Amino acid sequence: MERAQERATTGDTEGPAPRATGAALELLVHGVGGTTPGEMLNDPRTVRITGDDTAAVFRRADDVDAESDPGTRRDGPVPEAYVWCNLTSGNGSRALWLLLLPFMVANLAHWMRPNTHGHSRTVRLYGLLVRLAGLSLTVLLVAAACEVALDLTAWQCAGTSACAGRHSWLGFLSPEASDGGWWSLPGRRLALAALVPAALTGLLWYLSRRTWSEYESQQPMTRAAESEEDIADSAPTALGRPGFWYGRRLVARLRAAHTAAALLTVAAAVGTSAARFDRASGGSATLDTAGRLLEAALVAGAAAVLWVVCRRGRSERHLDSELDRNVVRGLPLAALVLLALSLLYAGWERPGWESSGRLPGDATFGGIVLGQGLLVIALAVVAHLLHRTRPDPRAVMHGLGGPAVAMLACALGGVMSGGVAQRVADWLDGTGTSIPGPPVMLTWQASAIPPLLLLLLVLCAELARRTWLLARAERAAVERDHPHEVGDPGRTRRIATVRAMARLTDRAPLIVAVTSTATLLLGAGALVGALTTDETPGEAAGGSYAFVHGAAQTAEALGSWLIGFGFILFVTWGRRAYKDPSARRTIGILWDVGTFWPRAAHPFAPPCYAERAVPDLTWRIATWTRVTGGRLVISGHSQGSVLAAAAAWQLEPSVRKRVGLLTYGSPLERLYGRWFPAHFGPDALGSLHQEVDCWRNLYRVTDPIGGPVRLPGDRGPEVDREALKDPLAYGRTELLPLPAPILGHSEYQADPAFVEERQRLLARLRPDVPAPRRTAREDGPGPEGEPQGSSGKSSA
Repeated sequence: MERAQERATTGDTEGPAPRATGAALELLVHGVGGTTPGEMLNDPRTVRITGDDTAAVFRRADDVDAESDPGTRRDGPVPEAYVWCNLTSGNGSRALWLLLLPFMVANLAHWMRPNTHGHSRTVRLYGLLVRLAGLSLTVLLVAAACEVALDLTAWQCAGTSACAGRHSWLGFLSPEASDGGWWSLPGRRLALAALVPAALTGLLWYLSRRTWSEYESQQPMTRAAESEEDIADSAPTALGRPGFWYGRRLVARLRAAHTAAALLTVAAAVGTSAARFDRASGGSATLDTAGRLLEAALVAGAAAVLWVVCRRGRSERHLDSELDRNVVRGLPLAALVLLALSLLYAGWERPGWESSGRLPGDATFGGIVLGQGLLVIALAVVAHLLHRTRPDPRAVMHGLGGPAVAMLACALGGVMSGGVAQRVADWLDGTGTSIPGPPVMLTWQASAIPPLLLLLLVLCAELARRTWLLARAERAAVERDHPHEVGDPGRTRRIATVRAMARLTDRAPLIVAVTSTATLLLGAGALVGALTTDETPGEAAGGSYAFVHGAAQTAEALGSWLIGFGFILFVTWGRRAYKDPSARRTIGILWDVGTFWPRAAHPFAPPCYAERAVPDLTWRIATWTRVTGGRLVISGHSQGSVLAAAAAWQLEPSVRKRVGLLTYGSPLERLYGRWFPAHFGPDALGSLHQEVDCWRNLYRVTDPIGGPVRLPGDRGPEVDREALKDPLAYGRTELLPLPAPILGHSEYQADPAFVEERQRLLARLRPDVPAPRRTAREDGPGPEGEPQGSSGKSSA
């Protein structure tokens, strides 16, 4: 064990030939929500074998040196538990990741592209469009911060005596309250308030850089047996490429570009306001020239940001450890210099300049909304073209899942940005008459929320009706599954309801499709309404029918209240998660699913835990098999099965052939195969089945997450066992005298089929050479003297 750990630390792949000790290891990987080593190993006395406080491998205290004498230690395999839950739900700071939700959703859209072979230019165009959508979200967030700090607070409230009088802390900014103090000039108020969005940008940069060093800086294991180019070309999925789980170069470039874009947005909000005054009649010619030069520099900076974002995508074919240092250091520094110049320029004294009305936020937010809509439409066209080249009937929304999710990311960003602006405006202007308030574009977006929620309510009601009908139909199926037992209507109804509810997962594409389409149409309507009327919905409908006017006013007021309620709920949930570990673990479940993928589209998204977990598993599997010469079963539950598959793809072929895979409650095909067809589609899962020594998958019809793998064609022994019984007994039996619970997604180890399938895998995993494969058509004695066939209980 010490030699294995030493090689894992030094990266040494040379050494003596492995000793055929006959050792067997079961490496347990937990799923979403996490657990403790004691619960995974069914023993309170556990010892950390390797790892740290973030992620580690544990064993029972009695099994620490089990490899030294495996024959007398135990009959079964040595169990090990890889615990990674602290990667997503560790300390209280994880609750702040809720603020990064739109960035995470946009990053998911990058990985949802349809499967295709060739068409590399179209694939690159797809990634480019998603990166541009992610950049627009950063600009939107910072623009919302500028709206709150610069427009609502420094420009409107501090410039209005009635509003500033209600908030004494703004007295030094108010011309009346401070009697014309130094900070009361409009440009200086804007310059001071610009520190708020600038600080937010610095915080995002810091979090992105710190989380990279803590989570994603683990280099994957190098493979000396074959060249990296051969590995990349032969990999059936990008997850098997050497550089897939090490995106340092792209993340650093994107972090520099997004930081620069955010700083340039702040600089534009401050500098262009002063430049407009200087261009007006009577303005200073010198300041007018300086303003024009500053605006030209800002345009040049924006062009440089776009060039960096468009220039390079992910480099996965090799382990790319280089950094574009000129870009990473120079671009944010140049943007920071332009911001300082903008603050200096705006703070210059300008006689006669007074703040009135709103800053020109409508054009800014309208342009962002228009750009995001065009990007989503272009992304949908590209996704459709990719899907047509290699249609996958199981892909969600016929390959349009990525554009739909990108639309939802933009909608989340708009709702969160508008919600903050609406609530701050209501707080500053208690009477609703002293300041103009936020841009009308944000009010129109808020007014679109009630119609969207009404549509979703109708859709949910229809889904509930279908689920109720399905539950009634499932009662007959439950009775057929237990033909010789006395019926219990209540028990039958509960089982049937759980089965019907479990199928709601398969309805998620419909909900996403309807929501994204309605969001796109309502957003287009809000954009047209705001730009053509320059009034709020209630004001624009003032001269129409009473019903229309009342509906517009109701939508406007209700939308504002809904945004406020959602924002308060959001903050409350985050605060609770900061203090309550159980609530923090619930939020961690969201990140378990959403942050599996590397940060390819947005550098400020929550960190990718798989860039730490997959190298951990790969190193552990490779070093243990090399030192002991034994065989290993990776036992993955739920999200742990996805990590197990990703680790198996990263292994050398010789090591992969010594590994068995046992998955249960696995979303590999049901969720990942349908939503991410380019990486977990039928070809990828079929190749995984061929490359590992053996693979078995367990699932239940009551499980809302896990499901069968559904390998297409005749590809050797079947992976899926027939659906497990749940509950284990319908009524009371001699073995189960008390009512058996309906387990759903949990406690697969409690089913006797789990032990049976694990023993069959271990029987195949002999310590000398890999067992010969038997296909579903071969008949012959199995490893335990049983015939091999195509039944669900084969020892594949």
